[in-house]
Amino acid sequence: MAEAAMTPPAPLLVFAWGNRSRGDDALGPLFVERLRAAPHDPARVELFDDHQLMIEHVLDLQGRERVLFVDASRACAAPFEATAVVPGADASVGSHRLSPPALLHVYAGVLGRDPPPCTLLAIRGEAFELGAEPTAAALGHLDAALQWAQGWL
Repeated sequence: MAEAAMTPPAPLLVFAWGNRSRGDDALGPLFVERLRAAPHDPARVELFDDHQLMIEHVLDLQGRERVLFVDASRACAAPFEATAVVPGADASVGSHRLSPPALLHVYAGVLGRDPPPCTLLAIRGEAFELGAEPTAAALGHLDAALQWAQGWL
């Protein structure tokens, strides 16, 4: 029996994470939701969101030209910061969730090659309480980050 040809992954991956039930922590998933609603070429850009980064996501990075990680952050400047992600082991290696540098470190260790170039888009959030809605300020930061991402795409 012949094997089915595998479709190569889209060259660009936008990977966001966050918890929609914790106020501004929803910025990552909202980012992907809004990109999905905008015109885009799914053969060129894959949009993906999850609750957190996990070791299994190493496989999602394979075959990509570039990856944009998107998450809410209390630590970044408003409205957002975009920085290159460099592989590196940190305290999250070995836990159930990973930081972007740790995910790239695992990628290199498991697959024996350098990961694709990755950028972290940290969107400024202030309120992360359970059951809260995203704040108006954070939604404004989200809009600015989406405008920036159009250039990245």
